[in-house]
Amino acid sequence: MDILQTIDRIIATHVKPEHRESDYFGAIRELVAGRNRAEDTEERARWQAAIDRVYEFLRDEILTSRDRPRNPVTFGTSGWRGILGKDLNIRSVAFVTAAILELYREAEKNVALREALGVADFTEMQERGCVVGFDNRFGGELLALAAMNVLAANNIRILYAGEATTGILSASVLERRAAFSINLTPSHNPLEYGGFKYNGADAGPAAPILTNRITEQARRIIETGKSEFIPDDLDLQRPLDQLPGVVREDALASWQNLVRRNRDRHGLDYEAILHTFAENQEVAVVVDPVHGAARNYIRPLLGNPDTSVPKADDRLTVLRDTPDVTFGGIAPEPSSENMQPTMELLGRRTEPFKVGAVIDPDGDRIRFTDGEIEISMNQFGAMAYHFLHEIKGKQGMVAKTVATSNLANALAKSFGEEVFEPRVGFKEFKPVIGRALVFFEESDGISIIGHTPEKDAFIGLLLALDMVQTRKQSLGAYLREIEARFGSYFPARDGVAVTLQGEELTRALDQLKKYDVGTTIRVGEEEKRIREVITIDGRKMIFEDNAWIMIRPSGTEPKVRFYVEARNRAETPLLVEAAKSMLAEIGLLS
Repeated sequence: MDILQTIDRIIATHVKPEHRESDYFGAIRELVAGRNRAEDTEERARWQAAIDRVYEFLRDEILTSRDRPRNPVTFGTSGWRGILGKDLNIRSVAFVTAAILELYREAEKNVALREALGVADFTEMQERGCVVGFDNRFGGELLALAAMNVLAANNIRILYAGEATTGILSASVLERRAAFSINLTPSHNPLEYGGFKYNGADAGPAAPILTNRITEQARRIIETGKSEFIPDDLDLQRPLDQLPGVVREDALASWQNLVRRNRDRHGLDYEAILHTFAENQEVAVVVDPVHGAARNYIRPLLGNPDTSVPKADDRLTVLRDTPDVTFGGIAPEPSSENMQPTMELLGRRTEPFKVGAVIDPDGDRIRFTDGEIEISMNQFGAMAYHFLHEIKGKQGMVAKTVATSNLANALAKSFGEEVFEPRVGFKEFKPVIGRALVFFEESDGISIIGHTPEKDAFIGLLLALDMVQTRKQSLGAYLREIEARFGSYFPARDGVAVTLQGEELTRALDQLKKYDVGTTIRVGEEEKRIREVITIDGRKMIFEDNAWIMIRPSGTEPKVRFYVEARNRAETPLLVEAAKSMLAEIGLLS
């Protein structure tokens, strides 16, 4: 069978006369695999033409579908995620935008809502406006336009940032004193996903009192097909240049202004860091945004503001910086697999100090390497805390999610500082924003005092560069120095897809309650006794030697996630196997 016949078969299998019957991403995945196997440019072009053709079908679904989302709208720890076309289309995005506007109307008579929103009334919200952006996903601009048409119809000022990262949109909210932001992104999810992030006036992930109401109101509006905020004759595709109240927003400039303005709080001197990088021939930086929105910002982010000093372009490399809504067929997340191209390139560089990073599509997650070892946020978050506290001389607590390594706990104990350790989700850090020097989570998200309350890969990248240049030491050497003093910790995490949902999944996970204090779990050839159980988010079982296993349902995907941490490297895979055995025992893993 030749290529054209194979393409025709794939499309016929997945693309049907009705959008609701078609599996566009089933076709796209097969076509991307064919493109990746192509042996020459002409063959690759044929596969790409077929991919483009299927995306046109998807575009039509996004613009015309009137079907209800296949999965009910649910705002998890970081907004709403679903399948493009089937769940997220211009109509469903418009309805969710209307549900958000209802919050501001309702808040006029509800003090708790008003406090959570950070806006006194609907009129103030209209005047302060909304920052709007999207990541590199297919249809992002169409979905953003639908949201903006709803905003414009209700006389709300729009600060339009275009394709942007979550971190710089958050900075825009703070610098422009906007009432809220809308970001059309599913973060690190695979290519078939779309998403909708909403941040309030504090520029951080919305509190449960808001996300719960958005969920309730969006479902009601979708059910009825009506909202006072969506006129019956509203055109959701009205072009940007015809929308009143739109201001173009340079979100990166807002981010840069925020970092400069708060230099005394966090100790990061942006100009000095970039000036040193431009002059210092001993540092090389490689960043891989995996085709995501960060690709447009890395070079200007690390550009040299001092024109008297040569730029460091020859020592700054950005990998996978071309637009590709398929991400080359890979899972677009900071992972060990995706880190390999960065590590390979750094391995060929001759500079003594190297900073490598992988960033997810909306730029809110980042993972590091020095070319020799990979450094996840479990370690880097602790390094950042040590750097700000001990090197920059800042005093304060550290905040980390309960699923994160206890390395930072050991540092805080030595410093005589507190640890804030909430459930998973960046919005859980709200109580200590402005108090914690660093707040980070195991899934590669970080921010710092004086910056945004939203996770931001760019501030992590600036921290890493400052660490290396200030200490004249590789990231790996810095980590080894910290571990030599405070102890070594070896975390890992994984997840399994599940078919159970809601109460059924809760009942299955409730079977883990038998693993209580005093009971044992087999880890390799050893029986480990549980010393403590923490249940603020799933079930975290801490053993007598301070190793632990934690199991919890995902807040954004149909998965159960598990996290482990050992005190010696050899035991980490044994804890992973123990966690899998526990999931198999309760019927969630074969």
